[in-house]
Amino acid sequence: MENSQIIIKEVKTLKELKQFINFEYNLYKNNKYWVPPLFDDEFKTLRKDKNPAFDHCEAVYYTAWKNGKMVGRIAGIIQHNYIKKWGNKYARINWFDFIDDFEVSKTLLNKVESWAKEKGMIAINGPLGFTDLDYEGLLIEGFEELNTMATIYNYPYYIEHYEKLGFKKDADWVEFEIKVPEKIPEKADKLSRIVAERFKLHLFQAKSVKEILDKGYGKQIFEVIEKAYVNLYGVTELTPKQVDYYIKAYFSFINLDFLKLVANEKEEIVGLVIAMPSLNRALQKAKGKLFPFGFIHLLYALKKPKYIDLLLGAILPEYQGKGVDALIMTELTRTCIKDGIISAESNPELEVNEKVQSHWKYFNARQHKRRRAFLKMID
Repeated sequence: MENSQIIIKEVKTLKELKQFINFEYNLYKNNKYWVPPLFDDEFKTLRKDKNPAFDHCEAVYYTAWKNGKMVGRIAGIIQHNYIKKWGNKYARINWFDFIDDFEVSKTLLNKVESWAKEKGMIAINGPLGFTDLDYEGLLIEGFEELNTMATIYNYPYYIEHYEKLGFKKDADWVEFEIKVPEKIPEKADKLSRIVAERFKLHLFQAKSVKEILDKGYGKQIFEVIEKAYVNLYGVTELTPKQVDYYIKAYFSFINLDFLKLVANEKEEIVGLVIAMPSLNRALQKAKGKLFPFGFIHLLYALKKPKYIDLLLGAILPEYQGKGVDALIMTELTRTCIKDGIISAESNPELEVNEKVQSHWKYFNARQHKRRRAFLKMID
């Protein structure tokens, strides 16, 4: 017991883990901007026997209770590969949700701080997950914009809690809504052809996911991403087990129309963008559950999209600054025009990553969200 009214419980059973996950669904069920995650995905991510990140991570989950009712939750994570790479003995927090009661958020954080201190950590960092592909960054602008399935949504009062708890800004991400133009600008079309010819590049348009995997492009995609992202905030390399995990988890969702792979003469992938039909409104209708009928909403959204989400984009360092990004985005835009897509969500981009944000100056784009990773030294 941490407070006369607030009881903290450590999650130890699968039943308790389901309660931990369900808290978010109860807290946000009436919020029209929140997009529920798929429950089964959350369950796998947080299970130590399912998520290969636990080969080099350790985690603890706590729930807060008041008058017999759950009022908050928090996950504490130690990412040992991050500590080896960056030299920062930081524990991460994520899945940190709470009612608007400062004693609840304070008591939860105190519990994780004590755990982290016992493990030799000197600071708390987050929201950050086990990997860079997990949810990260507290929403600090854009509360009245529809969230995406790839990001955290939180109430505005969270910011005040974080600041009152002693957290300071460590990094920000920005997000854009990009309108699809009626046609490809002639200048962009010409530039993409010049780049392809000059560097002997071509677009590889897969006919099936099997074809991608048979060519070994699944692993190549992650190799390109890792080389492109290696110096970005908080990024750690994925293990082969993690790559296999993500391929199995997400390749079944890929709409090949919105996967753009650029290859060189040796048929090696040098750049890519992975986008997919927006499932955000479908997930709201499904309430985060595939069964019994949730999958119907998702299937319809996948077949008749009007909006897309940009999930990942990467170019090998040796090809950066040579117009390959223009080639990729031109091809994606061509597909969006053909399919009648109205707009795309960029999802989070580091505010200091000018290379990525420079893409949007050629489009009708607006920055509509901002999220933040915080840092607090442990007393």
